[in-house]
Amino acid sequence: MALSIEQLTTFTTIVKAGSLGRAAALLNMTQPALSRAIKRLEQQLGAELFERHSKGMQLTDIGRAFLPHATSLHVEATQALEEIQALRGAAKGTVRVGAVASIASSILPPAIERTLTKWPGLHFEVFEGVWDLLAASLSKHEIDLALGAEAPDTDEIVAIRDCCWEDTSHVIVSSGHPLRRRRKLTLADTLHEKWTIPPPGTGPHQHVERVFAEQGLGMPDVIVRTRSITVLKSLVVDSGFLSWMAEPMFEPERRAGLIAPLSIAGVDGRRRLVAFRRRRGLLAVPAVKLLDELRRLTPAGSRKR
Repeated sequence: MALSIEQLTTFTTIVKAGSLGRAAALLNMTQPALSRAIKRLEQQLGAELFERHSKGMQLTDIGRAFLPHATSLHVEATQALEEIQALRGAAKGTVRVGAVASIASSILPPAIERTLTKWPGLHFEVFEGVWDLLAASLSKHEIDLALGAEAPDTDEIVAIRDCCWEDTSHVIVSSGHPLRRRRKLTLADTLHEKWTIPPPGTGPHQHVERVFAEQGLGMPDVIVRTRSITVLKSLVVDSGFLSWMAEPMFEPERRAGLIAPLSIAGVDGRRRLVAFRRRRGLLAVPAVKLLDELRRLTPAGSRKR
């Protein structure tokens, strides 16, 4: 049974939009034409994919089972067309890349600039977030590449280990925080301060756990847990909180005299950052172009230039 790209686009767009009206607007179609198109697909499959309600369209059990296959087929078909365009010397398409804040604020912008210099027909969608959300987005085909802290490969995603960097994280405070006046500061001195870090299961939280455990300490008093980098920085600057953050993420605030790292003996906050891709399927040509430039910005790639 052959399915066209148009059919796959129709189905996945209705799922995302939640209604025929919104999907028709996104696809630049009339609602009756869209309704006929999805009806033809259902007839071809021999099963109803949606339950029609006054408030929208809901997937049937068969529709839910069909969705991951349709999504994967649609992505593969789109990538095939982009690869043909690239082979013809006209690389076009959209690169969807997710990155933790450290890379999003340092490595990724110059990589995008370098890619566009060579392939000006490309477009980019950039998503910033903590690693657990990026890994889920990569598995669900919502992004093509994920850039984050090194982690074990899974059944769904694998690391591209020749595309790697390092950064250093610190305990950070506002420039006027009393701990900055302490001499011979130890990590234990921070235990009873107000802390704000991302929630359990995220890379930064695991990093903090490891650093404190290596000093023979339990976790500090984490009063606010949030995935928002903006909230973390605001609590540090305005409310006297301590946090844990990689250097590129707070560099603008450090230059402005708002945030400073604490000098604490024996705290090694270095980590390895790598690119990840899905285990199965080909990497889309636009994403390959970005990956090439990311590799050139690794320490090994920089030495080759």
